[in-house]
Amino acid sequence: MSIRRIFTVNSSPNRTAPRRWLWVGLLLGTFSFPAQAADKTYLYAASSMTGVMTALSKEFQMITGKRIVGVFAASSTLARQIFNGAPANLFISANAQWMDLLARGDLLQPESRINIAGNRLVLAAPRTAGTPLSAITLENLLARLGPGRIAIADPSHVPAGIYAKQALQTLGLWTPLRRRLAIASNVRIAVAYVARGETPLGLVYASDLIARPAVVAVAQVPESAHTPIRYPLAIIKGRATPLTLAFVRVLQSAKGRAILEQFGFQRQ
Repeated sequence: MSIRRIFTVNSSPNRTAPRRWLWVGLLLGTFSFPAQAADKTYLYAASSMTGVMTALSKEFQMITGKRIVGVFAASSTLARQIFNGAPANLFISANAQWMDLLARGDLLQPESRINIAGNRLVLAAPRTAGTPLSAITLENLLARLGPGRIAIADPSHVPAGIYAKQALQTLGLWTPLRRRLAIASNVRIAVAYVARGETPLGLVYASDLIARPAVVAVAQVPESAHTPIRYPLAIIKGRATPLTLAFVRVLQSAKGRAILEQFGFQRQ
C-alpha cells in the first residue's frame, strides 16, 4: 500500500493530541510496501515518548493498514530486554548510555542511529499549588515541600532520574535532599505522584506535563546543570523492514518533528 500523504499538524491550542493529519508524499516521494512486507513493527521507546509515539502509530496504521506496536518503559529496562533478544525493530532511548550498550553488543543497524528529539527538566507541582518558584534553592524547596518529598525517576538507571540527580548535584542540593526523594520506576510514574498530590514536587521532563492539566511547571532546571537530554533512535540489526524504514522517515520529516514539538519535545 502506498503512502500518498504526509501529516499536517493541528494548530489548535489543545495540545493533548494531534487531530487528523493529512499525509501528502513521504519525504523522498511515494513509499510503497511490497506485498510480502510485515504487517507490524515493534517500537521500543522510553516511557516519556508514550504519548507522541502512540498518537503517531495510530495515525500511521489508519493510513497504511500496518501496525506499529509500541512497548514503553524506562530506557534501561528496554535496552536490557533487547540485549536479551526481545523482538524490537526500533529503539528510542532517553539518553545515549543505553543505546551505547546495544552498540557495544553489535545490536544496532550500521549508520541507523540518529537523535530525533530533545527535552528539558522542570520542577513540577500540582496545579492547585503551582505558584512559580523564584529560584531552585534549598530554602525555597524545603518551604514548598513541608513534610513531603520530591518525586524523581530511579537515578540508578532511569535517564530522567540520572538527569535529575546530576541537576541536584550541580545545584548543591543532592546531599541535603537525598532523604527527601520519592523514587519512581520511570518518569511517568514520578509525574503521577505529583498529579495525585502524593508528592508536592517532582523533577521530571517538560514533555511529561503535556496533557496533564493537574500538573504545572513551577521552575525550569538550568540546562547547564545536567548533560543535554537527547533521544537517540536506532534500528536493531537485521530488522530494517520496509515498514520500519517508513516509520523512521516519518519521524525524520519536518512534520514529524513538528508533532514531537507539539508534545513538548525539542526539535533536533
